[in-house]
Amino acid sequence: MSTTSTVRVVVVEDHPVTRMGVVALLGQDERIEVVGEAGAGEDALGVVAREHPDVVVTDLRLGDGSTVWA
Repeated sequence: MSTTSTVRVVVVEDHPVTRMGVVALLGQDERIEVVGEAGAGEDALGVVAREHPDVVVTDLRLGDGSTVWA
């Protein structure tokens, strides 16, 4: 019996091409489900609040001045 479940991920990156690449890379693993994306800190907070991901993959310094939050 398989007990596999997916890990729900939100990707936060201000460079669209980089964000698309990370999403594409994560999408190759059937155990990962990208449930949201954001390009700025404020947008990321909304996506995380709405989607309740297991993991947030984020750029440490976003172009809008946002940084990692707790």
